[in-house]
Amino acid sequence: MNLLEWILLFGLIVCAAAAPLCKRLLVTVIVYMAYSLLMALVWSILQSPDLAITEAAVGAGITSILFFLTLKKIHALKGTDDG
Repeated sequence: MNLLEWILLFGLIVCAAAAPLCKRLLVTVIVYMAYSLLMALVWSILQSPDLAITEAAVGAGITSILFFLTLKKIHALKGTDDG
């Protein structure tokens, strides 16, 4: 394994360990988004571009946007007063 693969592996382990330990929902969403981006890079290194694009688009993109919109809707984000 080269250095990039070790860095990606370490990042995945850190994100996987940090996600359940986060106290704030916003931090958990950001950790999840970072995990999805790292996983997309891993799929790319494993020469599976179809899974890499899907993970980047759905895992890091659409799902993160839905999480942010949900946090705004339930007023879990500061500064989201509607009136």
